[in-house]
Amino acid sequence: MSKLTHLDDKGEARMVDVTDKAVTEREARAEATIRMQPETLRMIVDGEHPKGDVLATARIAGIMAAKRTHDLIPLCHALNLTSVKVELTPGDDGASVHILTRCKLSGQTGVEMEALTAASIAALTLYDMCKAVDKGMVVDNARLLEKKGGRSGHWVAGTTPA
Repeated sequence: MSKLTHLDDKGEARMVDVTDKAVTEREARAEATIRMQPETLRMIVDGEHPKGDVLATARIAGIMAAKRTHDLIPLCHALNLTSVKVELTPGDDGASVHILTRCKLSGQTGVEMEALTAASIAALTLYDMCKAVDKGMVVDNARLLEKKGGRSGHWVAGTTPA
């Protein structure tokens, strides 16, 4: 196992110095799922939710969250994202919404945390907007699906670690 990069020689937390790292194209994809009562999903899909367009609000929240990841997670670098996409798809099970995110940039550090933050905050926004009608919703399966670029190269979930 390699040395932990967020700890200095004294074992104290530090922000990793990426000054000497090459600028490369980097991309990450993440997902999350929120499970709910079928009636809650029906209200969302049919546009009958009392708080309005829940999916559009969650999409915007996910994009905003990716852009502010460095404010939310200690030691993350502020990144100049060039693309953030958040897709929300009602599940075939009739009781969930699947969230898929993709973040891209040309830079010196990866965008995995931004993609994960976007997926998580989109799910939490759905929860917040729907909790008045369904307090039993469950945010589930937030995970990194893929990352490209940088020294560690290309990684896809379910493959051998880079």
